Amino acid sequence: MSINLKSLIPVFNAEWIGSDSDIFVDHISIDSRSLQNGSKTLFIALSGVNNDAHLYISELIEKGVQNFVVQDIPENVKGKANFFLVKNTLKALQELAGYYRDLFDFPIIGLTGSNGKTIVKEWLNFLLSPDYNIIRSPKSYNSQVGVPLSVIAINEKHNLGIFEAGISTVNEMINLEKIIKPNIGVLTSIGSAHDEGFENLTQKIKEKLLLFKKSAVIIYQKNELVDQCLLDFSAEFPLQNRTLFSWSFTDASADVFILMKETKNDSTVIKYQYKDEVFNLEIPFSDSASIENTISCLLVLLRFNYDFEVIQNRVKLLYPVEMRLEVKNGIHNCSLIDDSYSSDFQSLKIALDFLESQKKNASKAVILSDIFQSGFSNEELYSKVAQLISDNKINRVIGIGTTILSFADKFPNSTMFQNTAAFIAEIENLNFNNETILIKGARSFQFEEIVSLLEEKTHETVLEINLDAINHNLNYFKSKLADDVKIMVMVKAFGYGNGGLEIAKLLEHNKVNYLGVAFADEGISLKNGGIKLPIMVLNPESTSFPSIIQYKLEPEIYSIKGLNAFLKIAREKNLKDFPIHIKVDTGMHRLGFEDNTIDELIATLKGNSTVRVQSILSHLATSDDMNHYDFVIQQINLFEKLSSKLMTELNINPIRHILNTSGISNFPDAQYNMVRLGIGLYGVSNDPSEQKYLENVGTLKSIISQVRTIPTGDSVGYGRRFMAEKETKIATIPIGYADGISRLWGNQVGFVTIKNQKAYIVGSVCMDMLMVDVSHIDCKEGDSVIIFGESPTVIEMAEALKTIPYEIMTSISQRVKRVFFR
Repeated sequence: MSINLKSLIPVFNAEWIGSDSDIFVDHISIDSRSLQNGSKTLFIALSGVNNDAHLYISELIEKGVQNFVVQDIPENVKGKANFFLVKNTLKALQELAGYYRDLFDFPIIGLTGSNGKTIVKEWLNFLLSPDYNIIRSPKSYNSQVGVPLSVIAINEKHNLGIFEAGISTVNEMINLEKIIKPNIGVLTSIGSAHDEGFENLTQKIKEKLLLFKKSAVIIYQKNELVDQCLLDFSAEFPLQNRTLFSWSFTDASADVFILMKETKNDSTVIKYQYKDEVFNLEIPFSDSASIENTISCLLVLLRFNYDFEVIQNRVKLLYPVEMRLEVKNGIHNCSLIDDSYSSDFQSLKIALDFLESQKKNASKAVILSDIFQSGFSNEELYSKVAQLISDNKINRVIGIGTTILSFADKFPNSTMFQNTAAFIAEIENLNFNNETILIKGARSFQFEEIVSLLEEKTHETVLEINLDAINHNLNYFKSKLADDVKIMVMVKAFGYGNGGLEIAKLLEHNKVNYLGVAFADEGISLKNGGIKLPIMVLNPESTSFPSIIQYKLEPEIYSIKGLNAFLKIAREKNLKDFPIHIKVDTGMHRLGFEDNTIDELIATLKGNSTVRVQSILSHLATSDDMNHYDFVIQQINLFEKLSSKLMTELNINPIRHILNTSGISNFPDAQYNMVRLGIGLYGVSNDPSEQKYLENVGTLKSIISQVRTIPTGDSVGYGRRFMAEKETKIATIPIGYADGISRLWGNQVGFVTIKNQKAYIVGSVCMDMLMVDVSHIDCKEGDSVIIFGESPTVIEMAEALKTIPYEIMTSISQRVKRVFFR
């Protein structure tokens, strides 16, 4: 862009205080910290609750900025620069963007909604870029400030725009509509984000629809509420020949009706009807949000008259979108800024500003691929990129790609490679050390490989999971089963704290028959991870039944109310023989049908074809305590009675299962058709004679952060709960109760292992740290520490804390990295 400032006086309705000469600018800025500010910058001094950019005008003038939009002129800068004096600088920024938008006449797609805006924008950019030179919002620039900054980036070479608009309350969208002025509107998923800013959902939808006041086409997912809001909207903002272009899973009157959706591994095939024709579309995702976002993109492509073959070929190449700049620790004291899936000029400017704000080291480097869809000729583009690199004082540039390679002479102190493979081959010779490195590349360059190579691989606190030990323990319990007995393995609670998906994949490889989870979201996560095994949901909430059906999970049904709720949804979806699992209460008195409700259960199920009783189960309360042997036998006998009655009355032959881990060992005659293996898989048994046959699965490790020696009488930690009775060497370890270590384990109750020696915890366990006495251990900072594993075991910890191993294992925080090894 190049704008004559004098032309903006009527746009801003401003008083001009400055030079009479014509002045041109090509950069709009609101960030006083940006190194891109210079003599060609128009700086708009925004004033907010927490900051006022007017305070930095003097500094900016010293850096060469001469042109400002202000609400008042500070005394110390009067006569030193040119000023537009306005009532509201945010409004001036928005008015500038609206004026600039009107200078261009090409299609603009406007996106709004609660969820999916940024993803749909990025995917549309990918899908349409072979045919258009696209300008789009960088990252998620969709706010009252982000939208105008996005639009101001348009240049003469662009011929399609894709901009997103986000709002948090009423009276905001009207400002963004004046800036974007979309010809085509896309309404993405409406959810609960920013609900507090609206009286109700209807008000939220109507406010979002204001973006489409002048849109000739509105694309949306059809439902009764949105249809009514659109009817009201069209009455208030009539537009001749406006087209409503809808899609739906359930309403056959939609323009695009989704007839079928079938998930396979990590992909989904949808069958859709459009203009009386039926098509199959493969989508490379299995989660519902990605599927809905892809369908929104599909409708845009259909509106642009793409044929089916082109749509299919492009959609199957869609990819997950990284929506943030992420800072990671790198090798050799480097800091990495990972922006490895995006390469365009506007987002490069943002990333360079972020690099400056996040820099860890004085030396700054950029690893940059060829840049696409800039709207500039290559000569102009790489001249501008070189200027950005210079303005941001980047110490060295590594360019990757044939195009940037051809402009190597524009980048002093640069190293260029034809492709990513050539760079990787030379990475050891590039001497990355004490630098902050921005890694920014188009997806086709696969810069994630570069991030992986440069990222620091050490982790102070990790939970190491021995997959060989899981194999061993699984085979140990399998050896106790009759040949025809199936096995269900419980992977609820994130695999008892060990990592659900990875363990599920191992179990699938080992051909177990079923997986068990507590809640639907655990099962959905496994299905999204590609697990094909049948998964039973033990504690399904009625609100999760639609998701259970969608993801082909199998619910445990334990009450008439729950059964009726599931049957209602099953009938609505025209299901047939959907597998369910009936739980009967035999004495645990937690969940399940009791003896006096079995007749009602039978009456409800008899003749019902929507569901199929896949299994009947119950739960033993005391199978691990042989002092209650008689009670367990009572439970087994009652289970036999109730399950047999169900089978006879309903004329069915389902799987039956009642044994848990300890039941497998202690009550082998009650194996029925299947058993449920839980904590035993993870190497824990309540029977000491059995424990010796099991292998430890999880080892929680950390390191020594610091070692100090304190004199007699000094204290350690909060509350001075440890007082040194002699000179004591103390090691600090970076793990605490936020990671799942109980505070009750402190104060010399518990210990860790360092160099095969016990080091007792002294003082209180802190949120992120604990301290141990290492007076008798020759150790140093960086040495490895075993928090639990072989010693102490989770069983030892549980006994000391008067709890059970389950609690110790499942308490380990998700912030502790899991490392799997064989």
